[in-house]
Amino acid sequence: MEILFDNGTHKNILLEDFGHGEMVQANVHLIVDSGKGMILDPGGHKVFKHLLQEIGTIIGVDNLQWIFFSHQDPDIVAAANGWLMTTKAYAIASKLWLRFIPHFGVDRLVADRIIGLDDEGAIIKLGNTDIYILPAHWLHSPGNLQVYDPVSKILYSGDLGASLGQDYIYVENFEEHIKYMEGFHKRYINSGRALRNWAKMVRQLDIEIIAPQHGAIFKGKDMVNKFINWVETLQTGIDIMDDVYKIPTKRLTV
Repeated sequence: MEILFDNGTHKNILLEDFGHGEMVQANVHLIVDSGKGMILDPGGHKVFKHLLQEIGTIIGVDNLQWIFFSHQDPDIVAAANGWLMTTKAYAIASKLWLRFIPHFGVDRLVADRIIGLDDEGAIIKLGNTDIYILPAHWLHSPGNLQVYDPVSKILYSGDLGASLGQDYIYVENFEEHIKYMEGFHKRYINSGRALRNWAKMVRQLDIEIIAPQHGAIFKGKDMVNKFINWVETLQTGIDIMDDVYKIPTKRLTV
């Protein structure tokens, strides 16, 4: 457990670096304000029981107010039913995924506690604080959202900023860190246009930390700005994949 921010009534906690065998490494975050909690992208079944115990220890299960799903991937929503059945929390996701998330086994008795947001996002109340749910579509999902906490000044960026293979929590050398991000972003982020629109939006925010769902965290305004500057000019996804659209010639053998 890593405390990213704590002013006595408001806390931001990185619960654990979940790297389990064949599963992709994933960061799970908890925001707490005035005793009420919001868990971000809580993952699948293998980590559910452990996370639920941690939430119980930190704030008590009944004080979990929100469950945030940045998009529809299984490392985000696979344990949705467990969270909804064992807590009183409401889940938030893009409205694009309201008919898809139940495929992960969500019971009809709790399905109405998944709230679908419009493309523009929303402002929600956590404890006594407004939390901003930001549009981040195509980064990498067509229905993608991010969380900005104005108290801690942390932007939870989901898959944007993800890195794979590094062995540190905080980025110290941005240029050296690029090699852990570049492949992921070029393949999983839809286009440079989406990145430029995102950069224009987040430059309006006061950000001290960018915390992705995978890999290391960008801490301090200098590191935050380096990341925004980097993605703003990146060519990704469809920008660089024109030559992939060909009739295949390789035969699959098993």
